[in-house]
Amino acid sequence: MTSPAATTLRLFDTATRALHDFTPLHPGHVSIYLCGATVQGEPHIGHVRSGVAFDVLRRWLLAHDYDVAFIRNVTDIEDKVLTKSAAAGRPWWEWAMTYERAFDGAYDALGVLPPSYEPRASGEIPKMVELMQRLIDNGHAYASEGNVYFNVRSYPDYGKLSGHKLDDVHQGESAGAGKRDQRDFTLWKATKPGEPSWETPWGPGRPGWHLECSAMAETYLGAEFDIHCGGLDLVFPHHENEIAQAKAAGSPFARLWLHNGWVTMGGEKMSKSLGNVLSVPNVLKRVRPQELRFYLGSAHYRSMLEYSDNALEVAAKSYQGIESFVLRVVERAGAVPVGKWTNAFADALDDDLGVPKALAEVHAVVRNGNKALESGDTAGAVEAAAQVRGMLAILGVDPLDEHWARDEADATAAHDALDVLVRAELDRRQQARKDKDWTIADEVRDRLSTAGIEVTDTPNGPEWSLKSGR
Repeated sequence: MTSPAATTLRLFDTATRALHDFTPLHPGHVSIYLCGATVQGEPHIGHVRSGVAFDVLRRWLLAHDYDVAFIRNVTDIEDKVLTKSAAAGRPWWEWAMTYERAFDGAYDALGVLPPSYEPRASGEIPKMVELMQRLIDNGHAYASEGNVYFNVRSYPDYGKLSGHKLDDVHQGESAGAGKRDQRDFTLWKATKPGEPSWETPWGPGRPGWHLECSAMAETYLGAEFDIHCGGLDLVFPHHENEIAQAKAAGSPFARLWLHNGWVTMGGEKMSKSLGNVLSVPNVLKRVRPQELRFYLGSAHYRSMLEYSDNALEVAAKSYQGIESFVLRVVERAGAVPVGKWTNAFADALDDDLGVPKALAEVHAVVRNGNKALESGDTAGAVEAAAQVRGMLAILGVDPLDEHWARDEADATAAHDALDVLVRAELDRRQQARKDKDWTIADEVRDRLSTAGIEVTDTPNGPEWSLKSGR
């Protein structure tokens, strides 16, 4: 591997509520853990926003020649999975796998790079048992009536990540048999009829949600690693409890904590319980995958993204405008390489992944490239398009990426057929203009415009493109 290129990346750490210069624990290597899906049902666009947001982080690090270990877990043992599978009369493992595949399909559709490894909670029970034993031995956990609980009062730093005061803590879980303090949280749940269970020194049962991620992160990234990512809704209690478990067991754990904002509707977090769900498959009936990814990734990752049909349409049109420029250059020059990003683009991403400013730079380069096209400066247009490709590749939406070509075969065939018809009309218009028959020339132009086809006269002859939104 080559030495990482210089970068001045700064990231906002939730734990310290401040920006920090990013220096990896091990030179040339970056370790990242992302809390993945609880595979209880169909993925909606709120679920996959974290995947898109932190895929940009990963791509930016890879572009600087870092070796990135990216772990994204699957929570397949959890109350909601068991409740829904039981209500449907299906085995829990079948239910979980059905929706694990659905999430994998959604991530893949949006061009999210697959993780370095994707552990399932159900496959990591021995590590969880070992972690609980360390906590009990250190005086931070206790077993009672087949359950194992974390003693929150035994850990003085509890609440630092979220800002919660100990007296105000509510774990949001049932009372639990033998719990000494309602602020304590469950590490292990004693077996119940009809539920899956595993043997432990404290009796059969299944893991608590928080225990799973601490064990999996440590197993695959080590006792200390660079970055822990997840949605803002996970700060408390999930990530707060992860920190408590890991550090109380003697592990330094994550050095930085990054959290993405929610996708909201009417100001409320998108969730199944609110009934305001937009599943990924349904949204992809309205826009292309690269347009949905562009929309989800266009806001700053820490900001809330208020969903509306209009906002989705505006984002799609914005992407189409960038894509149209690149395709016009390809049509003119024959090929466009993936170029290097601009300094302004790099500065934006180095500032806590400032995608909005980065996109402003993309649009600025597109404007200059369009001017080059209009003036007949093909070399300048190619240079601009190459820069655009380089920048969009970091954002995961390069229009010429082979990933999108899988879904574009039918569209390409349709475009080619349309091109034959439009070219015939343009030839007719050109002849009319040559004959100074302005009536026929205007009729052709107006008919094409009504059909949603935009004609641009260039020094090399007329070019056409579909109007934005078509």
